[in-house]
Amino acid sequence: MRKLMVVAAGTALLAPHQVHADVVGLGANVSYWDSGLSGQAASGNDLVDVENDLNLESDSNANTSLYLEHPIPVLPNVRLNYTLVQLDGRGSLSSNFDGIDIGVGGADVRSELDLEQLDLTLYYEVLDNWVNLDLGITARDLSGELIVQQVAGASVSETKVDAVVPMGYLAGRFELPLTGVSVGAEGNFISFDGDSVHDFNAYGQYEISVLQLRAGYRQMAIDYEDDSDRLDVELDGPFISAGVAF
Repeated sequence: MRKLMVVAAGTALLAPHQVHADVVGLGANVSYWDSGLSGQAASGNDLVDVENDLNLESDSNANTSLYLEHPIPVLPNVRLNYTLVQLDGRGSLSSNFDGIDIGVGGADVRSELDLEQLDLTLYYEVLDNWVNLDLGITARDLSGELIVQQVAGASVSETKVDAVVPMGYLAGRFELPLTGVSVGAEGNFISFDGDSVHDFNAYGQYEISVLQLRAGYRQMAIDYEDDSDRLDVELDGPFISAGVAF
């Protein structure tokens, strides 16, 4: 298995002038992401288009996050984020794929794609006023599985990727003073030796008391090879979220 290397993200924690929260801060949110899918999956030399051949559509997804900020110098702040995207569909193969023989006229298939990731992010606040800027690194436990099953037969294909991926983390937010309104963006990214993963979102936020409401757009792209299996997919679409911050 080829692994992505840490070197692309390691310098993000070395900001020379770090800003720390004056008090301990704790926050959490849940969100709904209406994501669309495009791209390909490969097993050996066989390729399949996950959108056009398999007709995969979003079945359900979940996204939750939790963060802790503190005033202790040197020690980074901590953020946990969990994302689960499940898609299924029924389509038709136009070429053989991983032991599924299309025969004459193609092969009807049922398919499921599960993408699951758990992020641990360590970050510092470089700016913390009406302009906020965070820098850090993320360790992403990434798991993806595509199951393709022939409708009129017993052939089943399983394509899997499983890795812990180190990524850079960058987040910025601009607050409009005295309004509770802000706009921001955040993302994780890495590219190494032909593999790449990025996950970005931009949003508008309204905050009243401890409640935070967000709406925005998120794009996640995975191009990763695990032995002979490969996922090269992109998910994007609008999201809404609700959270609390203390």
